[in-house]
Amino acid sequence: MKSIRCEQPNQFIMREVEQPSVKEGEALIRIRRIGICGTDYHAYRGRQPFFSYPRILGHELAGEIESIHAEQSEFAVGDAVTIIPYLECGKCIACRNGKPNCCHKLKVLGVHTEGGMQEYITVPVTHLIQTNHITLDQAATVECFSIGAHAVRRAEIKQGEFALVIGAGPIGLGVMKFAKLAGVRVIALDISNQRLEFSKQWTSADYTVSALDNPLEEIKRITDGEFPTVVFDVTGNTHSMNNAYQYAAHGGRIVYVGLVQADLSFPDPEFHRRELTLLSSRNATREDFEYVIKMIQEKHMDTDTYITSRTPFDQIIEKFETFMEPESNTIKAMITL
Repeated sequence: MKSIRCEQPNQFIMREVEQPSVKEGEALIRIRRIGICGTDYHAYRGRQPFFSYPRILGHELAGEIESIHAEQSEFAVGDAVTIIPYLECGKCIACRNGKPNCCHKLKVLGVHTEGGMQEYITVPVTHLIQTNHITLDQAATVECFSIGAHAVRRAEIKQGEFALVIGAGPIGLGVMKFAKLAGVRVIALDISNQRLEFSKQWTSADYTVSALDNPLEEIKRITDGEFPTVVFDVTGNTHSMNNAYQYAAHGGRIVYVGLVQADLSFPDPEFHRRELTLLSSRNATREDFEYVIKMIQEKHMDTDTYITSRTPFDQIIEKFETFMEPESNTIKAMITL
């Protein structure tokens, strides 16, 4: 079978490898769709934490069950599935407390272990979700959307409050959408006017603010001087994350959704003066995946416009870098098999 491996930063190689054998409790999945996300771009560029080379990338996956080796299973050969790519230990304190998404020994497909940028992959049946009632394209967006859904759930937002989402990339758009579905007034902040316009159309963001045009004053005006009670930073940018506190209301919350390979710092007197709550949001849980699938089935998520390019597997090496170019206007790139 064919696989694409990132040998080192900025280098992909396609090679023929043996099809994996299926162990007890696993299923062999024929990969049909692979969503490309920021983690893949950062890994390719050599800027992804918790990463080592060489590695087969890809964790936003949709496929079909080719074979299954499990004595008792709700799945059948031919079922369409999406994959929960976070392989937890099931024993650590996080797992015991229902937080496998931040397991002490977590291995994420395409990051710590081989991912789905290949024709077939074996996966524990415990990490499959049946998606027969949505399309393959939709199924491949579930993991990406689940990151946003998890962040919104983490924030424990309340109807009617203001939420600022810094960063209108694929994950940020998901955060905006699920915040809107929760009844929050959303302010989108980004440096790209085109991304802001897409935010308004795709997520129904209530306000859009350019990060290049005195955003602090504009957000102050929108909120009548009180500022948002929850701020999501989805940029993965050190400068943005260090300064996110200044947009938060007194008594508010800051949620770091984006991940950066750097130390973060901000003035403690100001942090204490506002009695801010600082949260991180990592990955997602089965609960988030199931919620996202429900929202897709109820037609709350427009995946047709969210997916801005579809590229056959055999062409992805030559086209991968183009998705990172600002002029490509890529929101979500999808690999098709």
